[in-house]
Amino acid sequence: MSANRQLCAAALRDYFRVSLSGTNLWEIEAPAGSPGFFHFGPEVVCYGTSAGGTSPALESSGPFDALELTRPNGAGTYVPFDFSSVIENLRKERYLHQLRGGNGLTSNPYVRKAYYAIRELLPVAVRRHFQKSYFKDWQKISFPHWPVDFSADLIHEEFLKLAMKAQRMPRIPFIWFWPEGANAAAIVTHDVETAVGRDYSTTLMDVDQKHGFRASFQVVPEKRYEVPDTYWEEIRTRGFEFNVHDLNHDGYLFQERNEFTRRAQLINGYVKKYNARGFRAGAMYRNVDWLSAFEFSYDMSFPNVAHLEPQRGGCCTVMPYFIGNIVELPLTTAQDYSVFNILERFDIDLWKQQIAMILDHHGLITVLSHPDYLIDAKPLGTYEQLLAHLRRVCDDSNIWCALPRDVDAWWRARNQMTLVEHNGSWEITGPESYRARLAYASLDGERLVYSLAGN
Repeated sequence: MSANRQLCAAALRDYFRVSLSGTNLWEIEAPAGSPGFFHFGPEVVCYGTSAGGTSPALESSGPFDALELTRPNGAGTYVPFDFSSVIENLRKERYLHQLRGGNGLTSNPYVRKAYYAIRELLPVAVRRHFQKSYFKDWQKISFPHWPVDFSADLIHEEFLKLAMKAQRMPRIPFIWFWPEGANAAAIVTHDVETAVGRDYSTTLMDVDQKHGFRASFQVVPEKRYEVPDTYWEEIRTRGFEFNVHDLNHDGYLFQERNEFTRRAQLINGYVKKYNARGFRAGAMYRNVDWLSAFEFSYDMSFPNVAHLEPQRGGCCTVMPYFIGNIVELPLTTAQDYSVFNILERFDIDLWKQQIAMILDHHGLITVLSHPDYLIDAKPLGTYEQLLAHLRRVCDDSNIWCALPRDVDAWWRARNQMTLVEHNGSWEITGPESYRARLAYASLDGERLVYSLAGN
């Protein structure tokens, strides 16, 4: 029981960088047995074990609401599940094998291998036909929640409220999520899939800079195309970031452990060769249990909600988080390819909706586009509209526009910061603490309200 309390306190501290006076804030009951789906209030889906019961199927999990069993218990609160375990299950997609639709294309390695064997020979129009057929049921997927899922973030907020109520604190100090008190953060990223996209990268950098952004370019290091020194040197010289994108983008990186180990060693070699800090797997394929083989600093392969990705699921958070020593920067908005070719839309309404929702939760806005698919006037015009909108929102709402490496460095520094009470006031200590801002979480009825100190 004590271990569960400590893990829960640590999980809450890692998310908020909050100072908790003790670990006896909850009585955690984490019963043994097979994990399943349950709720923590009507909107929040959990996956794990719960004393209130679980369901093996999401569709029948409604009656199992752990919030109804959560109650004051002496100086703390009784909670019928292990908060830290549920958070890990969501972030690491442990629920996926029990979710209707499963892993999608990844569940049949033969079909997947055959598709990628001929993918480069297929015109985009033909690929689009197969992909639309595959994704035809995406709107029927009820979890994670489309178009942005905040399950992990909302559970953190609920537990902070429980801690505040247990300590009878109307407000509690914590270290704000972003440097200099920014309301949210935004990164622009480009995955380069072909030689055509590589050759268009200079033009795309011009477009990004016109709207006040610098982006990261994820480049396939083998087989797809040559990566001349002049290419990655230009990207860096212009203040953009150069990262590694898979090994050869054949869809097979995570299919078999021995082959993965061989490829991971090669990827690590390219990370060192290019002095790259970040990585994204081809087609957002991922296996959280194998990431420790990599030597990059951060990863960008986990979508927040993956309805339109070959591998279904989603990490259910809009905040960076650690997977071992790697910082995960989740993809929180839809890819350009999915919007243009699966949804067949050339407006920015979906992106505007996602950006607004992420901003409302002070999260990380991640934009992913491909120079390969932005060459024609119509998609390029839509992309420019998106950048213009994002620029306005960033300026109007005090959003930190950064490179992925900057977000990685900040999240690592923030993870080492602590709150120290000194003569009745709070001070932030740790690396880069001069950029950090003290914030307060306050209870407004059942709502949690954030404010920066001094505002």
